[in-house]
Amino acid sequence: MTKKDNYHVLGVMSGTSLDGVDLAQIHFTIIDNQWSFDIIQSETIAYNGSWLSILKNAVTFSHGQIQELNRDYTQLLSSIILNFVSKHKIENLDAICSHGHTILHQPQDGFTLQIGNLPEIANLLQQTVVCDFRVQDIKLGGQGAPLVPIGDQILFSSYNYCMNLGGFSNVSFAENGKRIAFDISPVNTILNFYANKLNLEYDDKGAIARTGEVDQLLLEQLNALEFYQKKHPKSLGFEFVKEVVLPIMESFDISIKNKLATFIEHVATQTAHALPKKSGTLLATGGGAYNEYLIERIQHHLPKLQIIIPENKILEYKEAVIFALLGVLKLRDEVNVLSSVTGASRDHSSGIIYPI
Repeated sequence: MTKKDNYHVLGVMSGTSLDGVDLAQIHFTIIDNQWSFDIIQSETIAYNGSWLSILKNAVTFSHGQIQELNRDYTQLLSSIILNFVSKHKIENLDAICSHGHTILHQPQDGFTLQIGNLPEIANLLQQTVVCDFRVQDIKLGGQGAPLVPIGDQILFSSYNYCMNLGGFSNVSFAENGKRIAFDISPVNTILNFYANKLNLEYDDKGAIARTGEVDQLLLEQLNALEFYQKKHPKSLGFEFVKEVVLPIMESFDISIKNKLATFIEHVATQTAHALPKKSGTLLATGGGAYNEYLIERIQHHLPKLQIIIPENKILEYKEAVIFALLGVLKLRDEVNVLSSVTGASRDHSSGIIYPI
């Protein structure tokens, strides 16, 4: 595609917290190498009960089951996108930039899988699609994650830190002229698991966790996990939750409110541990930024840090915006993945373009 000053795209993202599919219609503008954006329409389409169950359990599926799931999910994602485009009467898109949904993430074994990125998605949508942003980085020896930091660098560089509190938390920041980023810990993958046991989708504002007491022994076991001693680049997948964290949590016979309180303390502790400088400004986004108790505990451990929670559109759709930007950079054949972040052998322009 010829490089131009304006792009009209759709960013599509499904995160590990399984809130649903985030869709954002975005206008990007580049003037004198400075990017800006405007979110025109945005919406999150929740998964129904059967899809939630499938996506939660897909990590245990056989190869054949995953192939079938990929086909079915590509159909589902296409229908969600088509409904959004029709509802908002969206026309003249340059591309649909879609992350898909991560089912398996095993960079140590040279493997990652995001479903919903099959070639037929372009035919189903009758639009140019840019997707599958992680696979190339793994082939280049990287973690395939996190990918959002280049967007932090281009769109949100006025903040010292950008942190997303989703299924997992990740942070990015500038250090010695390079962008550094890594996953910090699980967040909503665990918090929502225990809220679900109380027949709640999530612990609203952390109200239940606030009434609990921290179990010091559980907290010590969580903080002692090997992942937290590793240097970056490093990233987490749902396998870590299922195989490492939940077995520890479940081995403690304590109330759910105490488990929630303890895990929030764990997240806050690891967040403070992860930031090299304990002052400056931090932009907090993702569903976890609505958890007031979690934010309070992070603030407690980082008293000199100014935590900034943006307007709802950016709080909820920042990742969709950034995957839209990754798609635009791919269309321009420009770097959209940073080796300083993922550990790949070089910076590169990742993703697959499916033309109509």
